[in-house]
Amino acid sequence: MEFFFVSVLNGLSYGLLLFLLSAGLTLILGIMGVLNFAHASFYMLGAYLGYALAQHWGFSAALVLAPLLTGLLGAGFEHLVMRPLHRQGHVAELLVTFGLSYVVLELIQLLWGRAPLSFSLPQALQGTSVWMLDLPVSRLFIMAVSLCVLVALWWLLHRTRTGLVVQAAITHPDMVQALGHNVPAVRMLVFGVGSALAGLAGVLAGSTFVTEPAMAGAMGAVVFVVVVVGGMGSLLGAFVASLLVGMLQTLALSWDLPLGSISSARLAPALPFVLMVLMLIWRPQGLLGKQGD
Repeated sequence: MEFFFVSVLNGLSYGLLLFLLSAGLTLILGIMGVLNFAHASFYMLGAYLGYALAQHWGFSAALVLAPLLTGLLGAGFEHLVMRPLHRQGHVAELLVTFGLSYVVLELIQLLWGRAPLSFSLPQALQGTSVWMLDLPVSRLFIMAVSLCVLVALWWLLHRTRTGLVVQAAITHPDMVQALGHNVPAVRMLVFGVGSALAGLAGVLAGSTFVTEPAMAGAMGAVVFVVVVVGGMGSLLGAFVASLLVGMLQTLALSWDLPLGSISSARLAPALPFVLMVLMLIWRPQGLLGKQGD
């Protein structure tokens, strides 16, 4: 029974980490209508910035400053690069984000090398037993931070004037512009917030697991699966899909059930993509996406 609960909690922590990453991508997709191929690169950048900041000012400062810096870099990229390309259509925007992912990868390897890095968590987060379960405290910390972000995003989008403007700009940008709101500034704000969320996920993942150049490629494809399964532009859908994918992969790895000549652990990396294919066949708009999205 203990093994079951630990497996479920590990799946929840991984799923909530996926939500942190996919929430930013979902917001950017909703406001700009284009998949940001460089989103996982901001996740990796957040991990490396967190590593650098933690060496000088500690983990707490890295947890706050790295996402802020990543968000500022994302907002600057949207303002200087994405905004001039907006009139040329989504293909140009998609291609430039694809190119940015390679630029970020090369810069990180130039500055920090290709070897994996690790920065230690504070003493309070280094325990390996929670509630008499063999569960690292760091996993519980990831869950707590992710849930706080979920509540904060819901409050900002539904209880503040800025959030209402953002929601309106997603569906009716011309009307919002006609009412006197600065839609380009809203896009820059959302891109910056989305990048900051990716940076926060990077700090949490980089400190809990490992910081390496391959981390963007490892998570990038899974995050796109989450966005497709949850429904394009649906924040709640991204949350549900993140938990579903996190539980699916973690339980397949933990239980390692025999499936003919292979085991579920060997199939675990492919399971999210199988889920995406089934979702595209059964419900192309995703779990909570609107028909025609």
